[in-house]
Amino acid sequence: MSRETGYRVAVRALCDFTAREGDLDHRFTPAPSAREGIAGHALVARRRGDGYEAELPLSGVFEGLTVGGRADGFDPAANRLEEVKTHRGRLERMADNQRALHWAQVSVYGALLCAERGLTSLTLSLVYLDITSGRETVLTREASATELQAFFATQCRRFLAWAAQEARHRERRDEALGELAFPHERFRPGQRDLAESVYKAASTGRCLLVQAPTGIGKTLGTLFPLLKAMPRQRLDRLAFLTMKTPGRRLALDALAVLGGGAAEARPLRVLELTARDKACEYPDRACHGEACPLAAGFYDRLPAARQAAVARGWLDREALREVALDHGVCPYYLGQELARWCDVVVGDVNHWFDANALLHGLARANGWRLGLLVDEAHNLVERARGMYSAELDQRRLARLRREAPGALARPLGRLARQWQARVREAGMSEAGEPGRPAYRVLDGLPEGMVAALQGVASATTEHLGEHPDQASLALQELLFETLAFTRLAESFGEHSLCDLARHGRGRAVLGLRNLVPADFLAPRFAAAQSVVLFSATLSPAHYHRDLLGLPAATVWHEVASPFAAEQLEVRIRTDISTRLRDREASLSPIVAELAGQYRRRPGHYLAFFSSFAYLEAARARLQEAHPEIPVRAQTRGMREEARDAFLAGFRPGGQGIGFAVLGGAFAEGIDLPGERLIGAFIATLGLPPFDPFNEALKARLEARFGRGDDYAYRVPGLIKVVQAAGRVIRGPEDEGTVVLMDDRFARREVQARLPGWWAVE
Repeated sequence: MSRETGYRVAVRALCDFTAREGDLDHRFTPAPSAREGIAGHALVARRRGDGYEAELPLSGVFEGLTVGGRADGFDPAANRLEEVKTHRGRLERMADNQRALHWAQVSVYGALLCAERGLTSLTLSLVYLDITSGRETVLTREASATELQAFFATQCRRFLAWAAQEARHRERRDEALGELAFPHERFRPGQRDLAESVYKAASTGRCLLVQAPTGIGKTLGTLFPLLKAMPRQRLDRLAFLTMKTPGRRLALDALAVLGGGAAEARPLRVLELTARDKACEYPDRACHGEACPLAAGFYDRLPAARQAAVARGWLDREALREVALDHGVCPYYLGQELARWCDVVVGDVNHWFDANALLHGLARANGWRLGLLVDEAHNLVERARGMYSAELDQRRLARLRREAPGALARPLGRLARQWQARVREAGMSEAGEPGRPAYRVLDGLPEGMVAALQGVASATTEHLGEHPDQASLALQELLFETLAFTRLAESFGEHSLCDLARHGRGRAVLGLRNLVPADFLAPRFAAAQSVVLFSATLSPAHYHRDLLGLPAATVWHEVASPFAAEQLEVRIRTDISTRLRDREASLSPIVAELAGQYRRRPGHYLAFFSSFAYLEAARARLQEAHPEIPVRAQTRGMREEARDAFLAGFRPGGQGIGFAVLGGAFAEGIDLPGERLIGAFIATLGLPPFDPFNEALKARLEARFGRGDDYAYRVPGLIKVVQAAGRVIRGPEDEGTVVLMDDRFARREVQARLPGWWAVE
């Protein structure tokens, strides 16, 4: 092996690139979790002798290509190198191309080991551990060092042309980014300040929490400096993560302006990641070669598709689909492959923060130095809570018991009895208040229930391993739910609670709900080289530091607003109370305020309420009293087309009042500049409901941070208020009105959380 001269690749990535062939096959197979895989590897290592070397680091160089990784284990006494794979079910169901990939991995490690220790031969071993039974199936092969070196050279040569291309691309990319200029003649007010703070954070490798007002161009103001920092800080990848689809579009538009989508040779490869259900061309077919034409021969056609994609460079959803269909491969899985090779990835926050996040896994496996931009970061607390929460539905269990295979009757019966016992122990009636479920926060995890769930998961995975043809959708859904719940139960602690809601006889829901995502997110922030979280509403900083688990050295920066108080009239109606007990009495003065403001200055307005019921009551009262005022309203479960139509009604020159729910689809992330929106009415403080769950949340946050009421109620509520009000002023020429309708808005502690540039009357 020759001296090192440049490109590096992990053994797994090398073999994935060179040794995969045949069909894509994503038929359901009950696979071990990552935690179970780690435990399985540790079990195999414990079973070996004292001289056994586990997690053995190995590396070598071939014609300038550095290949490295960690072999699972080496037994010097037996001269045996092992590659350990955990599995469930019948091993003979494993596809030949998957087994070939495993042999390729252990063979490459074997070549590296022989070269490092001067061995002339080696026993290669694939160890398949059934995590259910603990039984090992061991496949062995004798190989000479010469044979292994020849195999290693073949794999490297297959990869070298790609590696050389990647090295040239990296050089061109970094050179172009070093010369990158801001695409406009001047920065918007506040945008330069934002860009400088982002560049400084990237240069020091620190996490930045930056609050910047709406309308200054935050997307471009964060992307430009981080792209400029990439070559100097040796960043391998940049991820722009969003909470909603419109945020992805804004990021792609900004990248196009910066040159990523230019017609000439592009210095950047840009990829948009979309959800599987939106990228699938054949949603009615199973994901394997026997059912889907885009899965058949996927790995045989992948090299040409991959080459065409990187040559194209700009890979938003439409472009990626076009390349994929031109080469007869699945667009979704082509996107998953290209996440390895693109410079900038635009996608949802789950791609980094979810338990099985794609980008986080790739960054760890490949040792990437990654820059992370998180848009609308005020939403990350709630999004992350959802990522690390799980639910179980009693009614689904009852339906499944009637149609489940006989082999699952006993474990499902035990689970059903545990359900009944939990409801009895909780002392819950069939329902609580009219229209609301009976609800109880449990003292801790119901251990008997968790044990029964583990039994169901184990029996189901074993059965499906033996009878894959019986993997019905209902059975798979139950298995996924039980596995999600039991895996989260393993890490249950003060960051979560367990609750039980009963909607009627046989209709209970058991929830394991994350309250403090910090414990799960802290390692994700630590894994990135640079992180910038930005939004118009990230105050107070300590709320996000505490609940997100940001590093201790995180920098807080607030960009001064470029807007003047004269642009926005802010009035408080202290004679109105929107408390639940006062809702009926509040309707008449609210309607009078809406009609009065509309008469003084006709145009487009949004009126925000705390619930659909409150919204409907106010809308009906307004239409009854003032039928001449055009009205439209958000509805429950509004489809995307209906949301688009609702927004399309805000046309320049038009007028009317749109009714919406605070915190919903129209309270943030929409852009209605100029005459499209001239005012907003907010008839709520946005406080979460005062109920047993939020009181339990408050108590937990008080115990951990000493700020229970603030963190459970006030801060999240006022973030929603400021976001909704931010729809009114979108640019330097905009003028408008915001009316805050509740006496509590006059309180000092509430006004302290409102934007400083507002002149509140």
